[in-house]
Parts: sequence; C-alpha cells; structure tokens
Amino acid sequence: MSREDLRKQAHDLDVTVWVGKSGIESVTAELEDQLKSAELVKAKFLRAARGGTSTDELAEELAGLVDAELIETRGNTAVYH
Repeated sequence: MSREDLRKQAHDLDVTVWVGKSGIESVTAELEDQLKSAELVKAKFLRAARGGTSTDELAEELAGLVDAELIETRGNTAVYH
C-alpha cells in the first residue's frame, strides 16, 4: 500500500496515543501494542511533551524507538504504520 493510500486511511482515524510530559519513552510499549493489532496508529504530541523540540523531531524519534514507519505529521499529530 502506498504512503498516499495510508495517509487517506489515516484521515478519519482517532488519536489513540497521547504523548505528554512523561515523554516518548513512556508510550513506546503502548504504541508497539497498538501497531500489532492495527495497521495505522495516530499519536498526538501535547505541548508538555514538545518542550523546545518540534513535533516532527519527536515523531521521528518515536518511530525509531518502536521500529515503525512515520507516515506523516500534521500539526501536533503523527501517523505510524
């Protein structure tokens, strides 16, 4: 499936992972579990998680930690495959 198809699928997804002040390390297990049962997972990066870092940087880092493909970031939300 192409990235474009995955982006279209992700459009109507609800956010199921929230990254807060505990940082991305606190949600890696949850994201891994959700990716096992769902093709796409949408995560939201709250202001407390971002600090001085951009959502794009955090999203890339989280993708690396869970060995997932980052499909897109939009605003403070990221989609993983």
